[in-house]
Amino acid sequence: MTAGRDSAADKAKPASSQPSPTTLSNSAQQPSAPGEITAQSTQPSSQKPLKIAVFASGSGSNFQALVEAIREQAIPATVSLLVCDKPAARVVQRAEALGVPAFLFDPKAYASREAYEEEIVGRLHEEGVELIVLAGYMRLITATLVEPYYGRMINIHPALLPAFPGVRAIRQALEYGVKLAGVTVHFVDGGMDSGPIIAQQAIEVRDDDTEDTLAERVHAVEHELLPRTVRWIAEGRVTLNDRKVTIRPGD
Repeated sequence: MTAGRDSAADKAKPASSQPSPTTLSNSAQQPSAPGEITAQSTQPSSQKPLKIAVFASGSGSNFQALVEAIREQAIPATVSLLVCDKPAARVVQRAEALGVPAFLFDPKAYASREAYEEEIVGRLHEEGVELIVLAGYMRLITATLVEPYYGRMINIHPALLPAFPGVRAIRQALEYGVKLAGVTVHFVDGGMDSGPIIAQQAIEVRDDDTEDTLAERVHAVEHELLPRTVRWIAEGRVTLNDRKVTIRPGD
């Protein structure tokens, strides 16, 4: 869930007059055109991988799929931190089993969303996090988090956006009677699943589908599409220009 308060989307989006793009790279890169944000990681194997923090609130199947894909498919990235607002969530156990450090917090212990997001941002900076992946993170976010990571924060959503944003997207799709459901990975702009779209994959809805049967196929696609998108970003192949996202073909 990515909706923010206090017009986070408007506050977070870089002004077109800003001279330099945001980059995910630890290495030198060719300058982008004005207004472009290039998500670029290291190319030579001798340089450090892209550092990622995954935010999750529940089971964490996408978290585990991403960590395992990075390790098994030689994606030039590493998941260096899990951020979770529910210390008892299954994803915390997955992180422990995979050896990924976790930052756990109780939102009720803070005066506001901004208060705990300030602490989160501090921890992200300590860890040197370059990309945030929201994967089932069920908290509204504010400009406190969006602003410093605009163009470096992505979300995975179980629908073909802009259709069916928000919660219970699979149920929404079934109730509406669509013939195609799907998965979207998009940049986060502070609105409700409204950021620029990076990747989508459609799934045919069967006449006998229930929410559970469709969800099973949606999750299988999520587990492939999210690591693929992270690979594109880590390899420096994704460019964001206003709402247009372009992906450079691989070598």
